[in-house]
Amino acid sequence: FGGSRPWSDVTTTLAPLLDHPDDDGPELTPIQCAAILPRLQELADQCHEGSVAPFLQQHIDHARQLAIVLQLCVEKDVDLVFG
Repeated sequence: FGGSRPWSDVTTTLAPLLDHPDDDGPELTPIQCAAILPRLQELADQCHEGSVAPFLQQHIDHARQLAIVLQLCVEKDVDLVFG
């Protein structure tokens, strides 16, 4: 999004997800999904329904849906495929 800070300088378990092309690119492995999942759930759970603007609530709902998919990838030992 035009930032000047490279991803190599960022320390977060979300980096494999945030530094991933939206429409293509390598799959996320079950190990990567397992690493991303706790932080994504933590962020989504910080906001309670009704306490945020509707547009932000939609993003939170999407994060929760993604967490479900990540959990399934971990449980079934399958990659998360983008595209």
